[in-house]
Amino acid sequence: MQQETAAPKARNVVRVRKPEWLKIRLGDNATFTDTKQTIEGHGLNTICHSGRCPNQGECWSAGTATFMIGGAVCTRACRFCNTLSGKNPAALDPLEPLKVAQSIKKMELRHAVITSVDRDDLPDYGAQHWVETIEAIKRTTPEVTIEVLIPDFNGHLDLVDKIIACQPKIISHNLETIRRLTPEVRHVATYETSLSVLERIAASGIPAKTGIMLGLGETEDEVLELMDDARARGVSIMTIGQYLQPTRRHLPVVEYIHPKQFARLRTLGLEKGLRHIESGPLVRSSYHAERHVLD
Repeated sequence: MQQETAAPKARNVVRVRKPEWLKIRLGDNATFTDTKQTIEGHGLNTICHSGRCPNQGECWSAGTATFMIGGAVCTRACRFCNTLSGKNPAALDPLEPLKVAQSIKKMELRHAVITSVDRDDLPDYGAQHWVETIEAIKRTTPEVTIEVLIPDFNGHLDLVDKIIACQPKIISHNLETIRRLTPEVRHVATYETSLSVLERIAASGIPAKTGIMLGLGETEDEVLELMDDARARGVSIMTIGQYLQPTRRHLPVVEYIHPKQFARLRTLGLEKGLRHIESGPLVRSSYHAERHVLD
């Protein structure tokens, strides 16, 4: 990671070779298979699969998964994300909330993580579907703690309030990258809108969480500025991981960040007042999410 602010590196000149220490282990035990069968049996989507998460093996082998609601097609086309995108996704499945709740019960989860595609095609951007999903989980498995990773709802904070009213244990919304790179990396979403969403969450008293990727050309100073921005809005939990290019159609990796730098950023973030930070090359938004509730 660069130490001083610099212009973004060229995106199509040199492809950086993946270092030997960045390895992904696949899960293949019975729990992995049971989790896979439960998800597929209910016709559900997971960000584990659509986002090509490097921790899919570890999490599924441990019997945990991040459910993705709202369908399999996102109305946005962020340049880092492998989720399918399109302007006219299928209608919402009215049975999806119950299917998610039943899967959580069958998997005997203690902590459930829910995220969604962006549904800018809907009048409420999918907010009511979120409410119905959270309520179905609470009815079916009231003992399960719920973490939600929500979209920005195009900045409509009254829709964020609908999620807050459901009282999940943690509400997360990802900044994804530093301010300078946001227009290049994300689609539609803005840095300031995301900060406003996080501020609204934190003001409710529910822990606000955010996640970012490294290796897109950011500098350490810019990451520290992002931490300050997030902390000023009340964010208390953060995840920091390495960006991994899903396909050649997506943004290339500018730099692979060494684990020592991830450890350094974790220390600096805690010194800035963040309560909990997961920081490492393979960390993703829901990695070790159950720990964030216990701290």
